[in-house]
Amino acid sequence: MTNYEICYLNEDGSLNARIAAECVNDMQAKILAHAMKAAGAARIEVWDGVNLIYERPETIPARVAAF
Repeated sequence: MTNYEICYLNEDGSLNARIAAECVNDMQAKILAHAMKAAGAARIEVWDGVNLIYERPETIPARVAAF
């Protein structure tokens, strides 16, 4: 099993809660992240070591003005 770190962030990017979990695969870690969502959290990140494997909402790339 793989060790995952699930982070819940507030609107300002500060840490709301963090959970360490052993999961069989990435999908199980993602499902657990949503099932355990901390109250008031605006963002979810699932990490496998130094690799970010899942985030919600996804980061929106900066838009370039057409003008």
